[in-house]
Amino acid sequence: MLVLYKRWLFIISLFILMLSSGCSEPQLPSGLVYCSEGNPESFNPQQVTSGTTIDATSHQLYNRLIDYDPETKQFAPQLATQWSISEDGLSYKFELRQHVTFHNSHLFTPTRFFNADDVLFSFNRIIDPNNAYHHVGRNGYPYFQSINFSQLISSIEKVNEFEVIFHLNHKDASFMFNLATDFAVILSKEYADNLLLAGTPEDIDYFAIGTGPFKLHQYVKNDHIRYHRHTSYWGPKVDTQQLVFDITPNSTSRFTKLITGDCNVSALPRPAELSVITTQPNIRVVKNPGLNVAFWAFNTQKPPFNDLRVRQALAHAINKKKILSVVYNNSAVEASGVLPPASWAYSKHFDNNEYDPQKAKALLKKAHVTDLSIDIWAMPVARTYNPNAIKMAELIQEDLANIGVKANIISYDWSVFTQKLAKTDYDSVLIGWNADNNDPDNFFTPILSCSALASKNNYSRWCNIGFDHILAKAREQTEQFKRQPYFQAAEAMISNQVPIVPIAHAQKVVLKDKSITNLHVRPYGGISFAQTTQTSTKDKQ
Repeated sequence: MLVLYKRWLFIISLFILMLSSGCSEPQLPSGLVYCSEGNPESFNPQQVTSGTTIDATSHQLYNRLIDYDPETKQFAPQLATQWSISEDGLSYKFELRQHVTFHNSHLFTPTRFFNADDVLFSFNRIIDPNNAYHHVGRNGYPYFQSINFSQLISSIEKVNEFEVIFHLNHKDASFMFNLATDFAVILSKEYADNLLLAGTPEDIDYFAIGTGPFKLHQYVKNDHIRYHRHTSYWGPKVDTQQLVFDITPNSTSRFTKLITGDCNVSALPRPAELSVITTQPNIRVVKNPGLNVAFWAFNTQKPPFNDLRVRQALAHAINKKKILSVVYNNSAVEASGVLPPASWAYSKHFDNNEYDPQKAKALLKKAHVTDLSIDIWAMPVARTYNPNAIKMAELIQEDLANIGVKANIISYDWSVFTQKLAKTDYDSVLIGWNADNNDPDNFFTPILSCSALASKNNYSRWCNIGFDHILAKAREQTEQFKRQPYFQAAEAMISNQVPIVPIAHAQKVVLKDKSITNLHVRPYGGISFAQTTQTSTKDKQ
């Protein structure tokens, strides 16, 4: 009863805050303020692939067993301090960090440290349909389902309180990379057990409990998220006492708040805004070549997009250079394939689908397609890989008109957009992918494999057994030079079959006040503020 009482106190306080936020100007607390672009869909990154949710959760609230350091290009300890791999490559043993504390909240006060039970719960929830939490939540586990994680794991063995072994059904060179992704967070089994007894298991994904540098204190939808420093954090000292995500969907508004000092860091600036930075002496640009790709996906299970000639025609119709100029202000790289130049497996190759309107018309004629009208779904929000999907759709609409194809642009509020996409009743969609790790397989399996089709992460709805076989062979290899030819073969198949049209690889950019130091923008994954510091602060009333 005490757990239920605390839970309702927390819910009522959140409800009052939501009502009050609609009646007066929001009052943000002092601290480090990040102008983010939208609301998180959940506070559990296991259940999403949205960059907005990853930014708000993964590195702020949680830890993983391991991390991947883009500087050293090596795996680094987090909740696992060391690991070893069996000679046959089928068993991975992890020694766990001791004396790690979980967050406490209105709903939960931990009575023990992190241990092996938490690791088993976090991953068995994903892979075991009989786990009490497996079916909790509407979204499933899209990343893990897209990589067929449950088929890879034979079992997870608890050796003792601080040692676990993952047993694999087959060798997989991507396994460690996938454990280092922002989705592979560790949850508290004790918290989960308490919620189950209280009859509120769904709270685990919203009233988050993790071991990360910050703990969730308050969430007001469409307004802000407030985090407090986790004072018992096991890792390096966290200087920021309060971290606030100021939810500001409009890019211009984010930029203005940064200039006026209402935000210290701002997400996803439009490329055109970067030219104004030179006139702002207190603003700095932090950027990194991005491991991402923006693409146009065709619903290949829906006529006429099930006809290769039609897909080829549409690919030949669009002028990527114009898109790079107008949408990206020439700050992105034109995509000839899925892999960006920053990937170790990248190899520039001839694009079979170069801009050629005459060839596009000829292909449509050969396919006996006339008076074609198609829908282009465009994201309503900015993403690292695509700062303005609506404008991109308008440019493609103009290009298609030149070959006699009418295009209708469709967009919804982001939450509605993602829900409708999941129903798969669309012609085509402008979307993209931010890599979650440095493994090239991350650009293929999560978004184009048959298992990704089942998880609704494959927006082209293209399933090719030969393509999956190529990727499987790549994962069997442990040396990069042996893996690269398979990834190039995968690129060639995408170019030939055209389930998607890769358009651009964008830089990963954030803006910050000059008082902010130690803000590192990784080429992949979500943002982290654990080590970010302020040399001066400005109180916000």
